[in-house]
Amino acid sequence: MWENVKRVFRGCGWLGAGCRLEDRRLVRLLSRTFGIVPVLACCVVVLSPNCSVAQPEVPDSTNRPAAPAVVIGFVGGFVHTDDLRHSEVQLARQIRRSFSDRVQVRVFENREQRQARSFVLDWLSGTEHKTRRGGASPGTPIILFGHSWGASAAVSLARELQQRGVPVSLVIQVDSISKAGEDNSVIPDNVAEAVNFYQPDGMLHGRSKITAADPSRTKILGNFRFKYEKEPTECRSYPWYDRLLFKGHTAIECDPTVWSQVENLIKVRLTDVSPSPQSVIATVAP
Repeated sequence: MWENVKRVFRGCGWLGAGCRLEDRRLVRLLSRTFGIVPVLACCVVVLSPNCSVAQPEVPDSTNRPAAPAVVIGFVGGFVHTDDLRHSEVQLARQIRRSFSDRVQVRVFENREQRQARSFVLDWLSGTEHKTRRGGASPGTPIILFGHSWGASAAVSLARELQQRGVPVSLVIQVDSISKAGEDNSVIPDNVAEAVNFYQPDGMLHGRSKITAADPSRTKILGNFRFKYEKEPTECRSYPWYDRLLFKGHTAIECDPTVWSQVENLIKVRLTDVSPSPQSVIATVAP
């Protein structure tokens, strides 16, 4: 009997919560016979730290495998990362919807390269796809994209990751404009593929050509030129001064033709990552 009592309280917790049927009957019998207070006192004395309110088992999040891919986007100019008028932000949201937690997707302002680098390195330290040298495995996609200053920031981040031996699957530049001290024209050799979309008109226009530091290790997918006689309809949500002063530069940012190509390039590199069942794959639109 005494062994049964100890077994019941060890397995049941608070007055039989979570017990088997026969154990709950024994708890009720003890309570009716001796009263609730003595039964609780017995639990405390006999079981000491093992006596506690029954709690549902919570999975240990530290044992969960990290997402198998990471996509980092940089917005241009002084755009905020939550401004959904801008295609960079829309694209990040679409990728997140498509792949849910299967892909880590983050958007940073172009001046937040340090934060972006820390995020990638922290992600690498938690992923199970590490090589002996501490970098991502060849099959682990790290994809960087951006517009304007953000495109230049993507190249700069790739170069910083190169210094740490981290490979990058793809860098996408859209009308890339470099800041002082940045070189957005030469793609470092830790990048497997790179592509450049640009337009040549206006006060602000993107770099027309990118090259590989080591063509044997980096494939340039192309330098694709776009010309805008009139702005895309999607640009109507942008501030009037951007549309007036930086017509071409704004037009390529809100052009769904460009950003659908960017989206497809990213998703093709994520083919080994299963999309979320609830996702709806769609062309990016404002």
